[in-house]
Amino acid sequence: MTDDNLNTSEALQCVTFSLGDEVYALDVMRVQEVLRVGEISPVPGAPDYVLGIINLRGNVVTVIDMRLRLGLPNTEPTHLSRIVVLEVANQPVGLLVDSVADVVQIQRDDIDPSPNVGNKEAARYIQGVASHGQDLIIIVDAGKLLSEEEWEEVTSY
Repeated sequence: MTDDNLNTSEALQCVTFSLGDEVYALDVMRVQEVLRVGEISPVPGAPDYVLGIINLRGNVVTVIDMRLRLGLPNTEPTHLSRIVVLEVANQPVGLLVDSVADVVQIQRDDIDPSPNVGNKEAARYIQGVASHGQDLIIIVDAGKLLSEEEWEEVTSY
């Protein structure tokens, strides 16, 4: 069976991206667009995981560094880095990732619960883990990336 034959009601369609050597995924229904990294204006006093803001066709978009949010080592953006724009609480929010790879379908039955590794803070962002070809994909729950208070703060810039 190919991915095209999957029943979409039983499959989760995801945008995959990388952070270091790991492959992560976000529900495609949350993704508005993927941008090249341009100028990001810093916001004084913002939490360390907030890189700053960008102007996206007249809308202010707060950009979050996914590496810092997931507790990974910080690196400088490269020509492959992208900003994945999501809508959360009716506000666009950008996530800086190392690269964006593809859109894949993952059968919901193939998603395993998050393993009990890493710190508890990072584990709350993980919806589950699934094998896809040679890759192990970590599915990120975008709604849990920040607490309700953090989302309110981030969308207030």
